[in-house]
Amino acid sequence: MPAPAAVAQLAPRRIGSREFDFAHRVAVMAIVNRTPDSFYDDGRTFELQAAVQAALRAVAEGADWVDIGGMAFSPDAEEVSPAEELDRVLGVIEAVRAASDVVISVDTQRPEVARACVLAGADVVNDTTGLRTDGMAEVVAETGAAVVIAHSVAAPHRHLHRPQYTDVVAEVADFLTAQMQRALDAGVPEEAIIIDPGHDLNKNTAHSLELVRRLAEITSIGPPTLVALSNKDFVGETLDRDRSDRLSGTLAATALCVERGARIVRAHEVAATVDAVRMTEAVLGLREPAFMRHNL
Repeated sequence: MPAPAAVAQLAPRRIGSREFDFAHRVAVMAIVNRTPDSFYDDGRTFELQAAVQAALRAVAEGADWVDIGGMAFSPDAEEVSPAEELDRVLGVIEAVRAASDVVISVDTQRPEVARACVLAGADVVNDTTGLRTDGMAEVVAETGAAVVIAHSVAAPHRHLHRPQYTDVVAEVADFLTAQMQRALDAGVPEEAIIIDPGHDLNKNTAHSLELVRRLAEITSIGPPTLVALSNKDFVGETLDRDRSDRLSGTLAATALCVERGARIVRAHEVAATVDAVRMTEAVLGLREPAFMRHNL
């Protein structure tokens, strides 16, 4: 299945200090959660220095981008004040920015947190509520940050039991298109917008699998598409695997999404993800092998 024509037409763009040619390359975004209750790492990067070291280790393993969060979207995670969220993420952002030109995003739904983090050195606001919070689009525009607009429908930290969609892919596409326009109307440049269909965010496993299967309908919208698949419940439920044993399933879904046009992949296990992405790029004719000696 060839990637949609819209992906092949993506113009190179600068995010922070780095240039990305998303028509031909896929970026790997590393996850660093400075939370005591993150769904995957159980707080291993909660301590400040541990978070900074994890971010720099991810860069050394090939990450193009580090996504730093201080409060998860999950309804099972602790809700903290804006002051506490800032206390968790600002020191990490400042330390990583001082050490590297890697792209830094802040995973937040709060405009005041987003503003402070961009001023501290973040390049991107990763908003899992998709600009549904009043003022967020305006903060993105005023600070000059790039933005990831993710699809979700419930408020953060609120359960949405048995989510219902008539056509999940069409409804996600309609939401992302509308929120892109919301960003543009607020003054966010088109080249600063990235979209994310929000696998597992207010969706069940069947919905997330359908989004993988039909991801080309999302990537055809226009902006670069990010997919956040890493170790998620739809992988675990599909394969009957605990969170610590979902890497193989995650990489399979990642390769399929790249084939369908995803150009940023969010990952816990960076080195394995980089290998899977580079192999997929090579199969698709987007990248030459590192070297060729066999049968030559």
